[in-house]
Amino acid sequence: MEPANSEMNILSNGKSHDLRDDLVVPMKLLPEDDHNGTQTARLDDMDGGQENQEFLPNADGKKTIKFTDFEGKTSFGMSVFNLGNAIMGSGILGLAYAMANTGILLFLFLLTAVAALSSYSIHLLLKSSGIVGIRAYEQLGYRAFGNPGKMAAGIAITLQNIGAMSSYLYIVKSELPLVIQAFLKADPSSDLWYLNGNYLVIIVSASIILPLALMKQLGYLGYTSGFSLSCMVFFLSAVIYKKFHIPCPFDEYSTANSTAAHLNVSHHVHEHVHEEEDSHCYPRLFTINSQTAYTIPILAFAFVCHPEVLPIYTELSKPTKKRMQRVSNISIFVMYTMYFLAALFGYLTFYDNVEPELLHTYSRIDPYDTLILCVRVAVLTAVTLTVPIVLFPVRRAIQQMLFPTKAFSWLRHIAIALVLLTFINMLVIFAPNILGIFGIIGATSAPCLIFIFPAIFYIRIVPKDEEPMNSVPKIMAACFAALGVSFMVMSLSFIIIDWTSGSSHSAGGH
Repeated sequence: MEPANSEMNILSNGKSHDLRDDLVVPMKLLPEDDHNGTQTARLDDMDGGQENQEFLPNADGKKTIKFTDFEGKTSFGMSVFNLGNAIMGSGILGLAYAMANTGILLFLFLLTAVAALSSYSIHLLLKSSGIVGIRAYEQLGYRAFGNPGKMAAGIAITLQNIGAMSSYLYIVKSELPLVIQAFLKADPSSDLWYLNGNYLVIIVSASIILPLALMKQLGYLGYTSGFSLSCMVFFLSAVIYKKFHIPCPFDEYSTANSTAAHLNVSHHVHEHVHEEEDSHCYPRLFTINSQTAYTIPILAFAFVCHPEVLPIYTELSKPTKKRMQRVSNISIFVMYTMYFLAALFGYLTFYDNVEPELLHTYSRIDPYDTLILCVRVAVLTAVTLTVPIVLFPVRRAIQQMLFPTKAFSWLRHIAIALVLLTFINMLVIFAPNILGIFGIIGATSAPCLIFIFPAIFYIRIVPKDEEPMNSVPKIMAACFAALGVSFMVMSLSFIIIDWTSGSSHSAGGH
């Protein structure tokens, strides 16, 4: 379980599972190259044949290293599940809002484009890793550009995961007060401290997330990633079901509910509903406004899974590039379908009234709805348990970037967790809504991880005698990197313009 993107990673998108080696199944990464730079990679094809790739000469006559010597045992189906789980994130909660600000057809086009481009970027990663025998995103950066490349990849992954954790804690801030309100039948207008999301997110961080984040090993907590994906399927089912049980316009319906308690509604209300249907309850196929600028960042955030691709490749049985590409394509297609259905039915339920965090919008209908309450509890449990899982690889990346030669220290282990959680809590408390988190992370680290880094790593790593710079694959990779840069510049520019113009207050803040 999003981000990605991610993309719960829940959730996520985003995006949020760069942690396969920290979870239940340990990663069997390939050994580092010898100092003389000799290493040979060989992959077994699915049909039993062999794909021998000796791009680096074995000059000293040592035994050839084969990928089968480090072959994982994860089945094809489980690898699809693992990668799909890495893709699925909190970004799914913002897709209905994105559709409301693009229209159905434009959203479908952009969603298809981002999914296809994500699949192509995975192809670039697999081709690069197959040449140098490396199965870690940061190490590809090191092989391509040395320490600057490794640092750039590490920083992008760190920012992506910080964005994912922030989106998860924002969901806690937004949804936990509604759950407590429903259980206690409290007045939503009351000024009780336990209905204040800022206090609640600090309490949850200190009492649940921090103790879990201080563990040296994650252990069985890693299984919550599967639970997170189940929660998102539950969420999607509820969104589809509610579409057929919430009439439009829902503001009038909510008012009528609170006064008539599902009994006879006045004829005047029905007349008003019909008058408003044309203007508020008609789906738009194409639209552009100030909030449209957030669409590509939200989609990019929702599809980030690239740091997890290579570790999952390492664990795949019969690992070939073709087999892993099939895993990626199937995972992306399944998540693409779920994303589109969640966006479509969420949008067709609330139309222009949908909020940046879809689940929160249902509280405007009936804050005591049993089904939505169950979805909230499930999602809250998933995101709360996912935050420490995402924090582990962030802390490891920070240690590798700042303290690469230092031995393990409990003091440093605890200090990094405290600083990270404090920073993320401050970000969540002062962020006006989750849209800003999706927008900034989706416009910065996501284009780097999806577009720019895979392309420039590919251009740098693939030998020029195999593919010259004027060859079609490298020209396509260069165009792909340029596309990522343009996405980043355009998205950031529009978001900054939106902020400075003051129109972001209408983005559905809570």
